[in-house]
Amino acid sequence: MKKQLFFFSLSAATIIGLSGCGNDTNHVDHSKSSKESKQQEMKHNKSGSMKNMDMKHGHSGSGEVPENLKAAENPTYKIGSQAMIKADHMKGMMGAQATIVGAYTTTAYVVSYTPTTGGERVENHKWVIQEEIKNAGNQTIKPGTEVTIEADHMKGMKGAKAEIVSSEKTTVYMIDYTPTTGGAKVKNHKWVTESELSAK
Repeated sequence: MKKQLFFFSLSAATIIGLSGCGNDTNHVDHSKSSKESKQQEMKHNKSGSMKNMDMKHGHSGSGEVPENLKAAENPTYKIGSQAMIKADHMKGMMGAQATIVGAYTTTAYVVSYTPTTGGERVENHKWVIQEEIKNAGNQTIKPGTEVTIEADHMKGMKGAKAEIVSSEKTTVYMIDYTPTTGGAKVKNHKWVTESELSAK
């Protein structure tokens, strides 16, 4: 009887020990996966891509635009018309069909900035427009100039200090589109420039 009890106790201890190892292995795998995911997100942040970044309004934004932003008089792509997207700002954007929601004449800037919420510096972000830069006035801002962003497209953008990388006088468009990767329709995306669209 003592022998049977001894072997029973030994077997139970072995099973518990193996079960514990199994849990440890799973824990390590999850940590590794989480770490890889975080590294991937940081990589995207550094490159200025918005593919995996935390958007202020999810993927969709409000339809509000700055009060002093002028509507384009004769845009290539009319409001309500459709065009193909050639930009790759976000995952599923390239090749998607866009519906034009708004068209405005302005200067669009590529900027690099550090989010007010902390984290990696975002390099070469497209686009922030003249009317979304604090005290920008009407003159084109030179590359290398430090400015304050008033746009609220993404978490940590509003109020961030940014460096102007380049500028382009153009028509910018606000668009709705459904990502080629599936998922919910993106509404009021700001911005794509005229050169980032093509006729359907």
